[in-house]
Amino acid sequence: MKRAVFLDRDGVINEVLTTRVKFVNKPRDLYFLPQVPEAIRKLNKHFDYIFVVTNQGGVGLGFMSERGLQKIHEHMVKVLKKNGAIIHEVVYCPHKPKSGCACRKPNSKLIIDLGKKYNIDLSKSYMVGDTDTDIIAGKQAGTKGVFLGEDDPLADAIFPDLMSAARWIIKDATA
Repeated sequence: MKRAVFLDRDGVINEVLTTRVKFVNKPRDLYFLPQVPEAIRKLNKHFDYIFVVTNQGGVGLGFMSERGLQKIHEHMVKVLKKNGAIIHEVVYCPHKPKSGCACRKPNSKLIIDLGKKYNIDLSKSYMVGDTDTDIIAGKQAGTKGVFLGEDDPLADAIFPDLMSAARWIIKDATA
């Protein structure tokens, strides 16, 4: 079986709620956080797959179309690839917050579906996120949870940024 790292998007890969951008509703609104391409490149060397698993309620709320969201993801994947960082697939929940759908994190459906599709051993995989919902989704799917931020009691590890998290994930996975 294969191993994977599942990354949330906003707050893990790109800026959100900063002085430069509030929300990412267009490709030009996507600003990568420091060292993100380098961190993903490191993870690519040690894991079979890197995925982005993201809640994008802006679609359900009417702030952007699903096609507009896909353009943002195409842009993100293209820029990362130019920098040697490969994202194998981006999956998202387009529904409104509190819609009760099965795909919105903290539900684990998107992660479990990717696990089945790519024959992934979720117990040897990691979910990286900046909210409790990311960590809960990963835990429910059977992954380890890595939190980017100050504190999360459910997380297996906590780091300030993706590069620090990537170093720990690689060390933990090879221990």
